[in-house]
Amino acid sequence: MSYPRVESLDQLNLAFAERFNAQDVDALLALNVPDAVFVPAPGQPVQGEEAVRGAFGQFLGLNLPISMNVRRVFQSGTTGLAVADWTIEGVSPDGSDVELAGTTSDVAVYDEEHGWRYVIDNPFGTA
Repeated sequence: MSYPRVESLDQLNLAFAERFNAQDVDALLALNVPDAVFVPAPGQPVQGEEAVRGAFGQFLGLNLPISMNVRRVFQSGTTGLAVADWTIEGVSPDGSDVELAGTTSDVAVYDEEHGWRYVIDNPFGTA
């Protein structure tokens, strides 16, 4: 399936939130380069589509929306850094209260075929 390209770096994290809130793991994966690194917990990176899919699945399994506020982006040619604050709050399917938040620090690249995509997605960017 083809997903819309992200044409502006400041829209990458917002596209992530939209696809996350749609519970569409394939659409989330389309925002990554093939060998992207995702850091689902501080200091615990995973790499490769299947590992990232599994990590996304854990977050999506909370069945709670994510809110995202882009703080700033930095760009040099086709390489960028996106910094955004995010929160996931509510009651999970098992009835437990969830309060997750962080400041993501993400490295992205742009190409004409795919638009902006994550190379490193680090949701707990300062840890």
